[in-house]
Amino acid sequence: MLPLPRQRTEDGEYVLKILIVKLSSLGDVVHAMPAVQDIRRALPQAQIDWVVERSFAPLALRCAGVRRVIPCELRRWRKAPFAAATRAEWRAFKAELQREAYDAVIDLQGLTKSALVAWLARLTSTGRRYALANQTDGSGYEAPTRWVADVAITIEPHVHAVRRGRELCARALGYAMPDVESFGLVAQVKTARTAPENRAISSATGRPCVALVHGTSRADKEWPLAHWLDLAARLDAAGFDVALLHGTDAEQRRSEAMAREMAHARVWPRLALDALTDALAGCAGVIGVDSGLSHIAVALDLPHVQLYNFDTAWRTGPINRPRQRCVYAQPAPSVDAVWQAWRIVSSNGGQA
Repeated sequence: MLPLPRQRTEDGEYVLKILIVKLSSLGDVVHAMPAVQDIRRALPQAQIDWVVERSFAPLALRCAGVRRVIPCELRRWRKAPFAAATRAEWRAFKAELQREAYDAVIDLQGLTKSALVAWLARLTSTGRRYALANQTDGSGYEAPTRWVADVAITIEPHVHAVRRGRELCARALGYAMPDVESFGLVAQVKTARTAPENRAISSATGRPCVALVHGTSRADKEWPLAHWLDLAARLDAAGFDVALLHGTDAEQRRSEAMAREMAHARVWPRLALDALTDALAGCAGVIGVDSGLSHIAVALDLPHVQLYNFDTAWRTGPINRPRQRCVYAQPAPSVDAVWQAWRIVSSNGGQA
């Protein structure tokens, strides 16, 4: 059960202070956002803070209802744990983490690194740490998660990544999980006129733009190059320009090579996550492989087609969302199947 709130704001009202621990990766951070929106609806008096890897902090700051983001760099620190700079940065992070005491610390990650952060967080006298008691299908899980938790909650193993976090928070804090799923990702759509720095991502022709997300951390998730070229030609014939995104040097080289084979294609510069979120929000839609950028498109409720070479859409893809579709086939979805899905999500508000 949720501990009784013992903290007061400056105007004398009681509040609940809740700390979310979800450190990485990009898709996982996006998938945690609906749990934050559920807490806001059920407990409007709550103050919600979030610990996250620094590279994803700009995105967590765009999540409605998050009061404070506490960035860490565990990925970098573990490469040189005894370096003087690492020790100094770790002390600064620990001080920031323990600046306030929390009524509830909820570990949505389920790994040793997140358990460490949850353990270091400071609790109120009635505060509790909550975490998963078990691994769910397709997710990582490590035993220190439940060792650190005051309350470890068992979740049905065959569960979507978004629902897992929503259910954990609902059961930890004692409210019924809402029927409506909302990400609360806030974007600021800017035009080239009001933001000249965005001219590099604006359409050269003035036509609506569809972003193509071809990059992924796993080669076996990629879509064939010939398929992308065919799709781009269909988009061009339908009146769309194409934006090619990249997050690594290798993806940038691939984007540039693809752009040379496409009509009206523009390679976007590499953007910080907040700027990238704003840029995507101004697109007519997104078509992409299973990656963090595709999940941002879902969170923005853009017309979106997500491509799967594996039957894993049930746990990470957009499910029962009218403006998004998953397309799965082995060894890869056909261009015809993807095009048909795009026509559905991009017309009539995404209604089939």
